Amino acid sequence: MLTSPATKYQRFDPVKLPNRRWPSQTIEKAPIWCSVDLRDGNQALAVPMNVSQKLDMFDALVKCGFKEIEVGFPSASNTEFSFNRRLIEEKRIPDDVTIQVLVQAREDLIEKTVQSLIGAKQVVIHMYNSTSPAQRKYVFGKSKEEIIAVAKNGAKLIKDRLHRLTESGTKVTLQYSPESFSATEVEFAKEISEAVMEVWQPTPENKMILNLPDTVEVCMPNVYADQIEWICTNIKNRESLIISLHTHNDRGTGTAATELGLLAGADRVEGTLFGNGERTGNLDIVQVAMNLYMHGTDPKLDFSNMNGLIEMYERTTGMTVPPRHPYSGELVFTAFSGSHQDAIKKGLNGYDDHKTIWDVPYLTIDPHDIGREYHEVIRVNSQSGKGGVAYLLESEFGIELPKDMQREFGPIANDIVDSLGREVSGAELKQMFWKEYIERETPFSLHHFHADGVDGVFTCRCSMVKDDREIGITGEGNGPIAAFVDALIKDAGAPKFEVVSYREQSLSSGTGASALAYIQIKTGNGKLVWGAGVDTNIELASIKAVVSAVNRTK
Repeated sequence: MLTSPATKYQRFDPVKLPNRRWPSQTIEKAPIWCSVDLRDGNQALAVPMNVSQKLDMFDALVKCGFKEIEVGFPSASNTEFSFNRRLIEEKRIPDDVTIQVLVQAREDLIEKTVQSLIGAKQVVIHMYNSTSPAQRKYVFGKSKEEIIAVAKNGAKLIKDRLHRLTESGTKVTLQYSPESFSATEVEFAKEISEAVMEVWQPTPENKMILNLPDTVEVCMPNVYADQIEWICTNIKNRESLIISLHTHNDRGTGTAATELGLLAGADRVEGTLFGNGERTGNLDIVQVAMNLYMHGTDPKLDFSNMNGLIEMYERTTGMTVPPRHPYSGELVFTAFSGSHQDAIKKGLNGYDDHKTIWDVPYLTIDPHDIGREYHEVIRVNSQSGKGGVAYLLESEFGIELPKDMQREFGPIANDIVDSLGREVSGAELKQMFWKEYIERETPFSLHHFHADGVDGVFTCRCSMVKDDREIGITGEGNGPIAAFVDALIKDAGAPKFEVVSYREQSLSSGTGASALAYIQIKTGNGKLVWGAGVDTNIELASIKAVVSAVNRTK
């Protein structure tokens, strides 16, 4: 890299807009959405989609609620043309969905494009030509006047052919893009757009779409917003236009540019699912829609089956959704950090109690709203803490560890996970818990237990295995557990201890339900130790928990 990049690169000049209004605006409603997955997204694939794959994606886009879908560049290839015709002839396009097609301002391409639309109910014909200084100078070698002439001629060629569609009942909306708008002088972008408007003659009742693409991000998103507001403020007959945005992501700010462009007065947004597109990609419509959703605005798109949408996208495009991609990535609702896990667990419990406004720490939306499960939210590795361990045991297996027991088992599990050097599953955590507590059988294991009481005094008779030798023990107390403690200390040679905490829960329902008991004991030297036991009989579960705790004092 250069030590002085200014010798090669220069900052993009800002727009003179001293009275800009967009910083104080808010987005109150969803824009008009147009998916360009089947065109912009498709042209960016190493292996473009075939007709079957495009049909799958089209159906998925319709299911999500897109009312405008750019289906391709029908004059570019026979595959593109055939796809258009199949959509129309097989009546695959719902009555409330408009298909959009792209075409350059060239007569042969315009002619084939119109042919591809015969019989459609609602269409957008999207014409473009490049307008930036670099394009004018290096690509076309044309002056501003010559570039305007190209746009006007293309607009006239389309207008002259519209009767072939409208006479058969097709509703046509015209769209113009000064391609590379973001790198074009705003005054020239206005001039060439108005030249096209003079040909097409839009009205408030029959508007045209003026698409202002951030074809290559050359400036900060606030400058793009200034460009949009400048056009909205200065172009003639603004009331006859639908101002549309089409942002790319070269600087990594495509979402920001779109949101600021909406604040600046735009009405419509073009983009793709998960941002697939040339170079660093197009705008990810899912992101902007879900950003609206998390602020309480209906995006008018349905991503409630996000996993299914991702499966379709990856299958048809061969692309993958990165694990940290906002809203859709595998790990975006996942916390490995112990403090994050603890906050999420407490927040979810709080939300379950009040069910009002979503305010769970670290989760911008409820994962359930897009078809995700809570067990995806907290995952455990060496960075995790007691909260994450407890959450997985509870959410996947219904094991509700007492808080003090979480503090004891969390570090034990963390040490094991750290030694493994990887993420562990809920099943692996349960196995760790079982090995640490339930399966502790040395030095004591319970072989037989019986207790009965008279006038509040209980007597227990037990058979224990100690150091591979079976022994009989008896004891008395004010309950079965107290009697068993007495027997362990008096006859089995267990160190002196007392039970300080007891809790039980059911692990399942029905006649064969298992009970899980938790016992905390305090040894003679003041050490606190937990034990756990499982049995279909709650009394036996608690006795096994005492044995577990005593075994863990060693």
